[in-house]
Amino acid sequence: MRPMERPTYPASGMSETHWREADREAFVRAWEREVAQLPEFIETTLHVVSGLLLPIWKRLPDDSMRVYRLQTDAGERIIGRLVSPAWVAQAADAETPAIASADAWTALLDGRTILELQEGLQLRRAKIMGEFRVELSGFTDGMVDRLKAMSLISEIISWKLRLFVPTGTNGPMILGALMERYPLVRIADRAAA
Repeated sequence: MRPMERPTYPASGMSETHWREADREAFVRAWEREVAQLPEFIETTLHVVSGLLLPIWKRLPDDSMRVYRLQTDAGERIIGRLVSPAWVAQAADAETPAIASADAWTALLDGRTILELQEGLQLRRAKIMGEFRVELSGFTDGMVDRLKAMSLISEIISWKLRLFVPTGTNGPMILGALMERYPLVRIADRAAA
């Protein structure tokens, strides 16, 4: 466990990793050090469809039917369904979908969205060795050097070259540069794909 994460990994596989047992004091020190590095608050943007929902209910995503009741700091009350930034961009029905790189990043990490870029590139969340990562697929051999120069990480997994957008703090910025070089063509729902 970590203060802001709950990754799962089978106990039987721990002996094959670099993890090592820690006594209680060492664990408490490491835990408190990590907690001290966390911001006190984080800001999140929510996309809520509100108003008369019954006429468009079937057009809303199927992943969560929950209705949220929210109240803003100004006292405004909102009742509606939470939707992803990718759904909002697609619902706007522009000829070329538009989504901010931060919203695209959130949608990718959520795991329900596939971003299709020009030249046949696709971005999606993938689980590699128990960790969620943002993988780029559809690239050609001639693109690899340019993509690596844009800070994508390359790894050979099962004898196949795979590219990933780093999931650290630079992830949204690298994604933005990637989407600038290879513009967004389509936002797809992963369940439909």
